[in-house]
Amino acid sequence: MFKKIFGTNKASKGKKEEKILPWMALNSVEQLNTMQEASKTKTQLIFKHSTRCGISRMVINQFIELYDETTNADLYYLDLLSYREVSNETGYKFQVMHQSPQLLVIRNGVVVAHASHGAINDLDLSRFV
Repeated sequence: MFKKIFGTNKASKGKKEEKILPWMALNSVEQLNTMQEASKTKTQLIFKHSTRCGISRMVINQFIELYDETTNADLYYLDLLSYREVSNETGYKFQVMHQSPQLLVIRNGVVVAHASHGAINDLDLSRFV
């Protein structure tokens, strides 16, 4: 009777394979200089994420699902709560007002695009790589 009302147990269904992105942890201010230099030859992406925010969690899950793994870019993950100093310096260095969640696209040493919340998944990253 419960199965008819609530459906089947998720554990009994075939598990969907989890997509793993090539994230690199952004956890030091020094990495920002390295990224800025690397952006002269390869697009750099920074995903700023708040681990305590439900909206941020939803957006990063959508981003992971939609991300084209053939994108020729370095993909960095910044945990805003654990690395607040890095988050602050990211805003100063690249002249972008802090938002969360937020995606920054860096080419030739500068931010060429950025988006926050649901607009992150609307960015056409292929235009920047």
